Amino acid sequence: MRPEDYPPQDPFTAIGAAYHARILGAAAEVPTVEWQHGADPYQSVALYPAANPRGDVLALIHGGGWTNGYKEWMAFMAPALTARGITVASLGYRLAPMHTWPTGFNDVADGIAALAARVAEHGGDARRLFVGGHSAGGHLAALLALRTDWQAPRGLPADAIRGALPISGTYWFGPDSGLSMRPRFLGDPALHNETPASPMTWLRGGAPPFLVAWGGADFPHLRAQAARFCADLAQAGTRVDTLEIPGADHLGASYASAESGGAWVQAADAFLRNT
Repeated sequence: MRPEDYPPQDPFTAIGAAYHARILGAAAEVPTVEWQHGADPYQSVALYPAANPRGDVLALIHGGGWTNGYKEWMAFMAPALTARGITVASLGYRLAPMHTWPTGFNDVADGIAALAARVAEHGGDARRLFVGGHSAGGHLAALLALRTDWQAPRGLPADAIRGALPISGTYWFGPDSGLSMRPRFLGDPALHNETPASPMTWLRGGAPPFLVAWGGADFPHLRAQAARFCADLAQAGTRVDTLEIPGADHLGASYASAESGGAWVQAADAFLRNT
């Protein structure tokens, strides 16, 4: 699909427009299989097959502040991963402010179910399904890995997610989150959705392993959240690997995730092989 095939979303900021142009341009020639699992075009999955698949599947979720973005953005990350035999997918989801919590989460959960049902056709193993994403996508990926209430209604086993690889995610929306404003995807403040929408709420023993990454020059509140999240994951008994991407700001952490010989791709490859 193309951006013009989707319902309108919030206008990009200047930084967002530059990011959109850069990564969408890099993704233009990536071989893609896609399908919808709902009536809205955002309820869709794109899959980027590996020429020599080894079975591992990494489902990615785009960022954009829960108000912008397209699943097609994540195609720019695929070549560095598919070259290593990793089958890559990208999950779409409906955006705020038209759609608020928990719509986006439900959409990516539905996307995981749709992917699990079809990935074997492209050399992937649904028993080795990992989730990752940048920024808002990192938040949603962490929720998919930690929550245990979405799998059974979709016919999936409780351990449907093998591991999680969030990059520069938000893990807490409470009053001490460091966020400058309440994200619009949470909807009406009277609903008090901050807690259920926060991955920190869902920490548990038996959770799948995490590789948590962030930029060394990322937003200060995200660096602080990542440190707290990793410490609390470990305290809960979850295996957690960490990666600070040297010198990368918030968008730089996303760009770095597509570098074939870069630190994130190498760490992600090792994490999948060892999980």
